[in-house]
Amino acid sequence: MIDGLLGGIGNLLDPFNLLILIAGILLGFIGGGIPGISGTMLVIILLPVSYAMDPTAAFLLLTSIYATSVFSGSISAILFRTPGTPEAVATVFDGYPMAQKGEGGKALGVSIFSSATGGVIGTIVLIFLTPLLATFALSFSAPEYFALALMGLTVVASLSAGNLVKGFIGVAFGLFIATIGLDSMTGTPRFTFGSGQLMSGIDFIPVLIGLFAISEVLRQVQKRPRQTSKQKVRTELPSWGLMKRISNVIGRSSLLGIFIGILPGIGATTAAMLSYSEAARWSKKPEEFGTGIPEGVAAPESANNAAAMGAMVPLLSLGIPGSATTAILLGAFILHGIQPGPLMFQTQGSLVYTILIGLLFANLLILLIAKPFISVFSKILRVPYSIIGPLIVLFCIIGTFAVRNSIFDVGVMLLFGVIGYFLENAKFPLAPIVLGVVLGPIAEDQFRRAMQMANNDFTIFFTRPISLVLLLLAVTSIIYPLLKKWINYRRGKLRGDKTIAS
Repeated sequence: MIDGLLGGIGNLLDPFNLLILIAGILLGFIGGGIPGISGTMLVIILLPVSYAMDPTAAFLLLTSIYATSVFSGSISAILFRTPGTPEAVATVFDGYPMAQKGEGGKALGVSIFSSATGGVIGTIVLIFLTPLLATFALSFSAPEYFALALMGLTVVASLSAGNLVKGFIGVAFGLFIATIGLDSMTGTPRFTFGSGQLMSGIDFIPVLIGLFAISEVLRQVQKRPRQTSKQKVRTELPSWGLMKRISNVIGRSSLLGIFIGILPGIGATTAAMLSYSEAARWSKKPEEFGTGIPEGVAAPESANNAAAMGAMVPLLSLGIPGSATTAILLGAFILHGIQPGPLMFQTQGSLVYTILIGLLFANLLILLIAKPFISVFSKILRVPYSIIGPLIVLFCIIGTFAVRNSIFDVGVMLLFGVIGYFLENAKFPLAPIVLGVVLGPIAEDQFRRAMQMANNDFTIFFTRPISLVLLLLAVTSIIYPLLKKWINYRRGKLRGDKTIAS
């Protein structure tokens, strides 16, 4: 391993390879920062270009784009409430409120530090524990996946802005959206009403872009007159005190992100949502989440970058992609005549360790390159909103259309933009809807697979230790806020009775 790491450093320090790495980082920043263009899309676009390159340079380019685009999606999420990538959707919940309070630079600084830290932790774990983690990931089956998704859904109480009823309605609405289309197991149409367009279901990206980006444009247009933003965004890396404050959140979220990332097919978006919900669950003041606090930015940003690195574990050690982008990277390996899997560290050791060192450098360079990039990107705030608003809508339309080349998806995005606008006016929390849309398909599919495995015996969820622990945590997270609310109610009633008696 030591020889491999030293060889990887030597390959990376080759001037051409280093130039390719920096080019990939900058492309990742641009692709992630512009709404609708994700790292996955950039990797797809550059895949044919990489075929003409040496494998080392090709994979340094593709993996550095992958690593940095996950971070840069938070820039537009914080400044414009428009997630640049799906992984940044949870960053909107607290990042944008911080920007509205004049703390945009602070939020961006927390995002940079958390992303770099999560990415570095994920890469270090990737380097030293890949075979062990890949073996652990194989112990997860349908019951564990269902229990994990259910645990994420039950945190609705912490994300409902103090209104449990609205929170549960939001989750139910999100779960309903996730069921539209052909049943993934039987092929039966559900809620399609004879529409061919609905047969393929409603993709979560148009829903997210509509709920957050389009609804925000509608809300900003309503604020008249509005010319340019007077706010100067000056990125501030966290002070020592703030680092200490968010260190526990970053540590927990990074480990959770790695854990989610190594599970094939789950992805960094789910990791960001689950880490945000867990940060709220562990917080002493969960009601502050969604109002604009650094912990609400640190949790998803450290988790999604750690998950992106974690997703490389099953790819390199088992030949199984852990996310959509790593599935494309698997295709790139095969295109170059390389088969990822258990023997890859022996047959392609030099290339593997060069990729790992490149990922480590890419995450470290986020700390250096992000600030100047954001200083240029944030100048968009000085442009009149009469120009910014239409441009945001245009990028959202292009990005949404590019996902499945579907005009129908564009219509869905605009519809959910209107829905999001009216829901926010009614003080309806959007986070529970997102939970339902993102985690709903995972929960449904894995529940039904588990039932097939056990011949419809529900005890399968309670006889497997990992799923049992996760389900107990899920039940606790539902009962605890209700019990706490009841206790507070009883205390208030007793105080009232004593006041009347006196």
